[in-house]
Amino acid sequence: MRKDKDFEEFEINIDEPVYTTGVLCKILDVPVWVLKQLDNEGIVSPSRKEKGTARLYSKREVIKLAHCWQYMKKKGVKVKGLKVILEIEQRYEER
Repeated sequence: MRKDKDFEEFEINIDEPVYTTGVLCKILDVPVWVLKQLDNEGIVSPSRKEKGTARLYSKREVIKLAHCWQYMKKKGVKVKGLKVILEIEQRYEER
């Protein structure tokens, strides 16, 4: 762990929901509509402390979102196709 003058780094659990939609849009360079669509389709559904509050994503979800966005942006895959690809990947990983 690195210590600075007034700040000490700390580890955040990979499943701890801490990243807001705005932060994700900046770090992944992804439009907010993509995050909403993936949430609506159940592909990546971030937690909410209460109904109607901000979505908070974990690092695990950030990694999955980045993976999904690469298919969508670079390969032109639509959400329905993305669901199929992710199902195939999951079956392959389970083997």
